[in-house]
Amino acid sequence: MAPPSTYESSWWGGSTEELGTPVVVKMDNPYSLVEIDGPGMAVAGHDKARGKNAKQLTWVLLLRAHRAVGCVAWLGAGFWSLMGAVNRRVRRSRDADAEPDAGRGRHMLRFLRAFLLLSLAMLAFETVAYLKGWHLPRLPDKYMHIDLPKHLQHLRHQLPENLRMPEKREIEGWLHAVYVAWLDFRIDYIAWAIQKLSGFCIVLFMVQSVDRIVLCLGCFWIKLRGIKPRLPQAKNADDDDIEDGDDLGAYFPMVLLQMPMCNEKEVYETSISHVCQIDWPRERMLVQVLDDSDDETCQMLIKAEVTKWSQRGVNIIYRHRLSRTGYKAGNLKSAMSCEYVKEYEFVAIFDADFQPNPDFLKLTVPHFKGNPELGLVQARWTFVNTDENLLTRLQNINLCFHFEVEQQVNSVYLNFFGFNGTAGVWRIKALEDSGGWMERTTVEDMDIAVRAHLDGWKFIYLNDVKVLCELPESYEAYRKQQHRWHSGPMQLFRLCLPAIFKSKIPLWKKANLVMLFFLLRKLILPFYSFTLFCVILPLTMFVPEAELPVWVICYVPMLMSLLNILPAPKSFPFVIPYLLFENTMSVTKFNAMVSGLFQLGSSYEWIVTKKAGRTSSESDIFALAEEADNSRGGPGIGGGNKLVRGVSEGGLEAWAKMHEHDPKDLQAAAPAETPKTPAKKSGKAKAPNRIFKKELALASLLLIAATRSLLSAQGLHFYFLLFQGVTFLVVGLDLIGEQVS
Repeated sequence: MAPPSTYESSWWGGSTEELGTPVVVKMDNPYSLVEIDGPGMAVAGHDKARGKNAKQLTWVLLLRAHRAVGCVAWLGAGFWSLMGAVNRRVRRSRDADAEPDAGRGRHMLRFLRAFLLLSLAMLAFETVAYLKGWHLPRLPDKYMHIDLPKHLQHLRHQLPENLRMPEKREIEGWLHAVYVAWLDFRIDYIAWAIQKLSGFCIVLFMVQSVDRIVLCLGCFWIKLRGIKPRLPQAKNADDDDIEDGDDLGAYFPMVLLQMPMCNEKEVYETSISHVCQIDWPRERMLVQVLDDSDDETCQMLIKAEVTKWSQRGVNIIYRHRLSRTGYKAGNLKSAMSCEYVKEYEFVAIFDADFQPNPDFLKLTVPHFKGNPELGLVQARWTFVNTDENLLTRLQNINLCFHFEVEQQVNSVYLNFFGFNGTAGVWRIKALEDSGGWMERTTVEDMDIAVRAHLDGWKFIYLNDVKVLCELPESYEAYRKQQHRWHSGPMQLFRLCLPAIFKSKIPLWKKANLVMLFFLLRKLILPFYSFTLFCVILPLTMFVPEAELPVWVICYVPMLMSLLNILPAPKSFPFVIPYLLFENTMSVTKFNAMVSGLFQLGSSYEWIVTKKAGRTSSESDIFALAEEADNSRGGPGIGGGNKLVRGVSEGGLEAWAKMHEHDPKDLQAAAPAETPKTPAKKSGKAKAPNRIFKKELALASLLLIAATRSLLSAQGLHFYFLLFQGVTFLVVGLDLIGEQVS
């Protein structure tokens, strides 16, 4: 034990023996060395170094070792889980060829495989050359200003600074000669071609960026000036349609509500419940449930739901086609051919997962009054599952920009935009004058909107009227949806181009339709995005004489991503994942664009987007329970403003627990359980996750290009390729959306 210090002895009068001083150890950073100092160490001796407590230092080191082992174990567990997920997805991918979309993008996959093999060979060749010192040697500064022969003058401009081609006497063996010949060919031909193509793509990129900035400025001006569609005001109190207490009078025209659906067992009940509770006179509206399901159990469930609401006094009918041709367009076309449709003036369309509020028609239909040129009123989509996973968050960014900026700006300044296919009200005369629903493309909504625009009809978008719906939660469902959304416009562009030139609309509207609506936003955007970031950028790593500027790779895309996120400010933390994910989706969009433009087979595929059957909140179940308890014998429709939400299969368990002793309520709320026909497995179980070969091929390509960039010491390019390659890997392994075991 150390003797007491002089200071301590004088303080205690020298009569107390010092038995040691307790030491408090504080570690702000557990990985830093800790010094343990006693109170008397500072005065113990000026010639001695500060001591350390060996015992406690040992404990600190053991703590470090424990944490290091825990970190390694955590990484090992994560790696093992990742390998397990990869193994499951590989097994799943063996059966992928039997699926309907197995042949989609086969040519694209072959191209990517060839590109990948070529990049591997080039990386191996360049690595050998680098290790042997065959890469372009440095030229001393004193020789940089010498005159070169005319046939070599181009080398001074194409070679990087202070680099020179090796002379013949410096060549070592046939492999070195091949490498030198490759350098010469690369500089003279390949670098030039890549530079020209990249310059063209950069021009397209800048044009699209300017378009995006103009749209944002237009939206800012709309917000600043408070520009939005206004309801028409009553001109005089003697109008026959005007009643006391209503500014617009008793304007209740005949409205048809159509609900097309196909094998959507998860969402039919919630959607029908919301549509049937729309606040509108019962005798002035009719609900058409247009069921194209080929699952007999699903048909019986939907029929039971329709019967339930019909018994409650709602004018609702169930239609099922025997000949299911034309997908959604054929379904709507068949419904519009009914004789009783002639009695109706407007038609509202809701897809199977949409949940309109009771005041939907009161907020949309009055805009048609006194405006005979108005053909469409479109409402905004909002989503019940925005925060479900990373995939839904990234989708929300895109769709918020689409509705808040694109649709609103085009509505205010052009009175034209693409119909979103649902949550909109059409004037039936506008549909009939434009030729009705056509089955020629997979984007029947955009088709009818373009034809109505060419006939002179005007559109209005209401950003304040919102309808709840559901985002795809799995990457597979989202990928198929995006393929349809990007192949259809190219089909439509080919078919509508002659009609656009022959139409009588002003020339500037024709230019907007061709140059902006179709070419720039539907064709050029996926083309340059895929070509620039997935083809040219990796190529420039293997051909360093042709390089992309840093501002093209990083700064401008980041600015565009920030502009996209402005309508969804809560998504700012996801700006980098959003940028990387959009580049990843460029593969699917480019493939879809090509298939639609050249009429490939996959452009005519229609696959219903899978739904999870989510409602707006868990309180919907309790709202339904309260309504059933207070309104036995059938609720009144349109009598109040309280929204009573139905539940799908996911909420029936909670409903059953609340009504264990009341089987009548359970039977009324869940008629879906009454049919005894066994359900098909395909409609019940979710397909497990699988791998996506094109995304994995591009992940390998970008990671190889990132490795090659290390040889050229291109720092920012390396990090971009690395993160983009990892993003492709995550998406290719289907780790971004819903995980199904």
